[in-house]
Amino acid sequence: MEDLREITTLQATTILISTIIGVGVLPLPLFAVRAGETGAPLVTLFGIGIAAIGLFIITKLGIRHPSKTIITYSEEILGKWLGKVCSIFVIIFFTILTALAAREFGTVVTTSVLIETPLDVTVIVMLVLAAISARNNINVFAYIHNFYVPIILAPVLIVVAVSLKNANILYLRPLIGSDFKEMFFGALTVAALFQGSFIMTLIIPAMKQPKKAMKASIWAILISGGLYLLLVIATVAVFGTEEIKQLFWPTLELARTTSLPGNILQRLDIVFLSVWVTAVFTTIFASYYLTIYSIKQFFRLQDHKMLSYFILPFVYILAMLPEDIFQMYEIIRYVGRIGLSITILYPLFLLILDVLKSKRRKHSESKQV
Repeated sequence: MEDLREITTLQATTILISTIIGVGVLPLPLFAVRAGETGAPLVTLFGIGIAAIGLFIITKLGIRHPSKTIITYSEEILGKWLGKVCSIFVIIFFTILTALAAREFGTVVTTSVLIETPLDVTVIVMLVLAAISARNNINVFAYIHNFYVPIILAPVLIVVAVSLKNANILYLRPLIGSDFKEMFFGALTVAALFQGSFIMTLIIPAMKQPKKAMKASIWAILISGGLYLLLVIATVAVFGTEEIKQLFWPTLELARTTSLPGNILQRLDIVFLSVWVTAVFTTIFASYYLTIYSIKQFFRLQDHKMLSYFILPFVYILAMLPEDIFQMYEIIRYVGRIGLSITILYPLFLLILDVLKSKRRKHSESKQV
């Protein structure tokens, strides 16, 4: 990637933001409310904190190995074979994550908008679009994300701001939920929505100034995390916890009940859905790209383009495995929580081992001198 070091700090930030903000926007308030009742904003805040720690670890590792991704430097830290075994788990996890995001997208579209359209058609269209886009190099990948970020952020912020006129502050009290165990597991579910930030391991080797990667990570988690927190606060303040429990996609209902001043637009849900489709595309595009690029590095291939269409049938089959929407969300919850061991604990283990090896190396060098 040395010859492709063209990604700026701003582009790295926008890639992270557009990757994080995706399909999870719609059910997020429901996940938080089920875990913490009126303490949903606190659950969300804890989840953002856990995600921030994971992103910090990934970024720190990337800065220590600025010309390599986790697929390659893991082999240096753990040894060739153990590193390869761990890399297989990373590849499998992000393949499943891509499939589940595509399935959730298809479910929302066929339930809310294109009711007569078969589910498999919407899923395959999104996956084909991601596969075609993923054939580009890392710089085009960055430009695509950079272009879509304002389109994603602005309408969502408008919906949140305008909806607050219907807010009831009493719905947000008490601030702390009663079941701390449930709040903890809810925070893990929220943190799982940020797992796309793992794309940072791919971005750093292509950055002009890898040392500024931490700055990009901080801004990305503040903006995307802040947006998620605002969505949860606004949704709970408008509907209340009991009504949210009856909704599959509370954020979509929030957009439906929101209108612009002067009745310019009486319902914002169509605008919001179009923005959400864009956000879903950038998220699936990023996880798809991460998957095929990781496979390319795992097998030491020259190019990732041929893998783009090769893994498409496998991702599609995985996407269609859940029988219904209930099973789909159960799988998403469990896969997301288990996946934190891959996106947070595994990089943490690598970082600790890398630091210890570095100190041992310096100690032996000082002894020789």
